[in-house]
Amino acid sequence: MDKEILQQFIDNALKEDIGDGDHTSLSTIPQASTGKAKLLIKEDGIIAGIDFAMEVFKTVDPTLQVELLIKDGTPVKYGDIAFYVTGSSQSILIAERLVLNTMQRMSGIATTTNRIVKLISSTKTKVLDTRKTTPNLRFLEKQAVKIGGGVNHRFGLYDMILIKDNHVDYAGGISEAINAALKYLKDKNLNLQIEIEVRSINELKEVMGVGHVDRILLDNFNYSQLKEAVALINGKFITEASGGITEDTVLDYAKCGVDYVSMGALTHSVKSLDMSLKAVIN
Repeated sequence: MDKEILQQFIDNALKEDIGDGDHTSLSTIPQASTGKAKLLIKEDGIIAGIDFAMEVFKTVDPTLQVELLIKDGTPVKYGDIAFYVTGSSQSILIAERLVLNTMQRMSGIATTTNRIVKLISSTKTKVLDTRKTTPNLRFLEKQAVKIGGGVNHRFGLYDMILIKDNHVDYAGGISEAINAALKYLKDKNLNLQIEIEVRSINELKEVMGVGHVDRILLDNFNYSQLKEAVALINGKFITEASGGITEDTVLDYAKCGVDYVSMGALTHSVKSLDMSLKAVIN
């Protein structure tokens, strides 16, 4: 995880929340008051975001002390305690919402990803994320996918060439798009993998005729078409299936023999894992 991006995100998130002060805590809790709180898990799943929470506490108040009980990626159940935090009561309350909002979402993503990874564990297929992420939260959401056992696809537009249907149409065709991409990489002296999306068996055959790509994205293929495509490719290219793949259908897609299934649902419509930060009163 990029420390500079992480710190910038934390600083901006705290600024958004605090504004000119946490007036509720400032008005009700003495400045010198100290306390203890626990992160209580209220739903079974896979926990993610522990490392992030540590950075939030450190940023809010370096004097806060955290006792870690559970690491990222650990299966948790209702009633588990992930950590205790001790120190300034006001500081704990300032950090509370950012820690919870992010950990709940990351844990929801990790839980969903892990469940899908287990669903297709009998196959060779791996689960990929997509760019369908929350703006400015992509680095955390993709980290959560990894924690859940999934595989990160490209992070953004800069670390891979992915020629999709619109690129093909705007470029004038499949061969034109591939050749233009190859020329661009050579002219710019860049070493990036090339993936291309195909929408039919005919487009697949055209791509295979041109070659010079690393991965073929088989978009919105039904099961019989996908099996035909995988057989046609016969290991010559890495294969990826995408398009409306859900938890209910992912195993059927995996059984078609693709190397990867990509699922936007891992990050764009996941349910957060329930947890809360509760004061510990002796």
